[in-house]
Amino acid sequence: MTTNPVYITNLASFLPNDPVGNDEMESVLGQVGPRPSRVRRTILRNNGIKSRHYAIDPQTGEYTHTNAAMTAEAIRGLARDGQPIDAVDCLAAGTTVADQVAPSHGLMVQGELGLPPCEVVGTSGICLSGISALKYACMGIATGEHRRSVATGSELVSPLLRSENFSAEAQHQLEALEARPELAFEKDFLRWMLSDGAGAMLLEPQPGPGPVNLRVDWIEVISFAGQMETCMYIGAVKNEDGSLRGWPLMSQEERANTSAMAVKQDVKLLNEHVMDYTVYHAMTRIREKHGVQPQDYDWFLPHYSSQYFRDQVYDRMQRAGMEIPSERWFTNLSTKGNTGSASIYIMLSDLFNSGDLKRGQRILCYIPESGRFSTAFISLTVE
Repeated sequence: MTTNPVYITNLASFLPNDPVGNDEMESVLGQVGPRPSRVRRTILRNNGIKSRHYAIDPQTGEYTHTNAAMTAEAIRGLARDGQPIDAVDCLAAGTTVADQVAPSHGLMVQGELGLPPCEVVGTSGICLSGISALKYACMGIATGEHRRSVATGSELVSPLLRSENFSAEAQHQLEALEARPELAFEKDFLRWMLSDGAGAMLLEPQPGPGPVNLRVDWIEVISFAGQMETCMYIGAVKNEDGSLRGWPLMSQEERANTSAMAVKQDVKLLNEHVMDYTVYHAMTRIREKHGVQPQDYDWFLPHYSSQYFRDQVYDRMQRAGMEIPSERWFTNLSTKGNTGSASIYIMLSDLFNSGDLKRGQRILCYIPESGRFSTAFISLTVE
């Protein structure tokens, strides 16, 4: 089988509307119950995010973009010298929550752009859905099946964070929430962590005409779902035994009374296991497979959801023998927010277009997913 080199020849991102500061968030997303969130300030202090973007008009509360529309805007940003991205062999689009259950998110993006016939795939998951799309697109280039592909990661998560998704439960289970405040924290936690955005990459088997190209050395995706129960979930409730009861099996009343369609996180499980599995265990495997050393990399791009985890990432890297000094780290979490599957695209786009990359430098990207503890690492070389 043919094995071609794979180059990321351009990157672009799209963030909807003006940045939203910490003090404006609750007015945009809405207040749950009769008083402001009791945990918002604590979560924001720990996560280090100062501003983020929502596809919501703050004056009217109406949506300004769909997920597909944001993704299309990011792809339009790949155009060079006024020449649009009007023909590709493959479009691979990843997201956590598409605009609809079906058709595929990828098909809706193709329709939004009016692209001519091509192969289209939509990948699901959470943060790794964008990496699954990227790996699929890369494999098409590497095997010679495709000559020009686009991969995307995007999130329109704000509809799940709005107060109306929580109000029914706030009324129905007020006594339970007062007795067990950790329930409120687990559901309120991600309201102040997640935001909207999209990113896109153009992939080709040779360097493009721009000043910077990134050769894809390898992409590793590792899941520990066989060892760990669910941690982050949407459209379900978690049972005492760790199993999930999904929304199709619920009545409309049950879905409302349990906030089943809200995004939720088992914070205790996250804190206890996410770093060991997504950093230490995964990085140990990757070191053995690829023989990499910390001195091999000039840049480290970590997609952590919160500044709270930064020192823990560093600690597990040390334990795995991959201690990359903090001065080589690059993140835009504080200004772009946590956009899930779009985060690494937006981060790489900022670095790619910064003018700071030099020929021969190497980049290591880390993307964890707490859904059921999966992780990805990407190795790139600047050309």
